[in-house]
Amino acid sequence: MTIYVDPPAWPGHGRMWSHLVSDASYDELHLFAEALSVPRRAFERDHYDLPAHRYADAVAAGAVEVSSREVVRLLWGAGLRRRKGSGSGTTGSP
Repeated sequence: MTIYVDPPAWPGHGRMWSHLVSDASYDELHLFAEALSVPRRAFERDHYDLPAHRYADAVAAGAVEVSSREVVRLLWGAGLRRRKGSGSGTTGSP
C-alpha cells in the first residue's frame, strides 16, 4: 500500500492544502485517511484535501512525498483520476 502527498501549495479558505492520493485504490486511500482521522468530507473525486498543518502527520504515517505533477501522473496511471463534472460525486473541497 502506497499513499502519496504533495506539498501544501494550494490556497483555499485562508490556508494552504496538500492532496493525498493512492495509486492503487480508493479503498486504501480511505483507510489511510481514516487512520489519520481525516474526515471523509475532505475527499474530493479522487483525493483528500489535507491542510498544511497535517502534512507532517501524513508523511510520518507513511505517505510518500511527491510533486503535485506526480500526484496527477500517479492518478492517471492507476486509472483513478476523476475530473470535475465526471458525475463521481464531490464531498468537500478547500
